[in-house]
Amino acid sequence: MNYLNKISNIQDYFLDNFDQYVEMIIYTAVCFFVPLLMGHPQIVVGVLVNTMLIVAALNLKGAKLLPVILVPSLGVLTRGIIFGPFTIFLVYMIPFIWIGNAILVYAFKWLKLHLNWNYALTLGIGSAVKAGFLFLSALVMYKLGFVPVIFLTAMGLVQLITALIGGIMAFGFHETKKWLS
Repeated sequence: MNYLNKISNIQDYFLDNFDQYVEMIIYTAVCFFVPLLMGHPQIVVGVLVNTMLIVAALNLKGAKLLPVILVPSLGVLTRGIIFGPFTIFLVYMIPFIWIGNAILVYAFKWLKLHLNWNYALTLGIGSAVKAGFLFLSALVMYKLGFVPVIFLTAMGLVQLITALIGGIMAFGFHETKKWLS
């Protein structure tokens, strides 16, 4: 557990506590209100959420990551539109979505910030592991009869695409932010 705590406290560049809280509030608000207010298309919502997850991974430390990881699925559930009549089934997937988001965040913390791997490689691995985990979770839930087949696409290929595009956007946003500070 100490190792995970050590990894969660790495930042790409120093931000004091006040700046981290401001950014946490902004990223969390985007992660909640984009799904809540926008709803569709899932690809756009997913890209924006994944962008915030990755930027949070690079900038925030420790427990400040939790709201960004947890609230996107709550925004989707609150909206009740992205999966149309299937939204109620999302309840079964929420814990897996939280874990998938944490996988992406901690891939950046560990691979990019701790091991100093290339950004593109980190993005590829983090996105693939997140999408793979969510797809396998959806597959098990589908086989057990908890979710309809539509979740296999939504939690597989769509997750991979949105994480990759979100990562590209996060790179541009983050590099611009570093340059301006």
